[in-house]
Amino acid sequence: MKPSLLALATLTVALAHGAGLPATTAVHVEASTQSAVATYLKAGEEPRPAPGATAPAGWLAVELPGPFEVYVENKDLTKSLDVRPGAALRQAPKADAPILVTAGPAEKATLTGIRGRWTQLSLERPLVGFIQTTGIAPVPAPVRPETPAGATAPAPVNPGVYGSATAGQPVAMVNLGDGGSSSLPRQYAGRFVSTRRPFAPRRPYDYALLDDSGQRFAYLDVSRLLQTEQVEKYVDLPVNVYGTARPGPDGREIILTVETLQLR
Repeated sequence: MKPSLLALATLTVALAHGAGLPATTAVHVEASTQSAVATYLKAGEEPRPAPGATAPAGWLAVELPGPFEVYVENKDLTKSLDVRPGAALRQAPKADAPILVTAGPAEKATLTGIRGRWTQLSLERPLVGFIQTTGIAPVPAPVRPETPAGATAPAPVNPGVYGSATAGQPVAMVNLGDGGSSSLPRQYAGRFVSTRRPFAPRRPYDYALLDDSGQRFAYLDVSRLLQTEQVEKYVDLPVNVYGTARPGPDGREIILTVETLQLR
């Protein structure tokens, strides 16, 4: 249905006078209603014009500060856990999911989970989006990406928070694509578990860190801890881990070398 003349005039006047949007508005990744929707701006929210960006008639280029939840195929990660430049960063862990943006050189992102052959990231940098200024119509709430059966849908990742423990949010954070900062120590949060099982082959490491959906985020190398005999007291408890991350030998696992371990 085409927007009414009243709706057209309302939006144009509202934007011109800084009164905010009259209704929930989709922000597209391109100046086309056929392009993917990056996010939604709520009614009353004032769009932030993107500095230096241009838009065709009937559209406004706006700055989106992020972070953004995106997914990249595991094959598009290097052995050092960097995102390959030009890799498609999609809005869901599916090959036909809309592409939010393509990765640039030394992309600033945070690894927040593993979903089979997909890696979930929190994209840190701001993006440029486009909203229509020639009309507005209410839109439905954004649909969250599909999650595997039995898993909890991840919540948005808060910028600058490592291992936030909100319900359903995967463990963070391995910084990617910033010149090898994955080798720098930082803090992670999750549930500390033992990987040892009776009559089962021994895992590469005796302990692991689970995300909030109960999936293994990383194996834990506790060899640097001074009192390794006390590690067992943390089993099945929420913890904060401070250490460094590295990819496993096969490139599919993450190994955290633990420097300190504390209850959350």
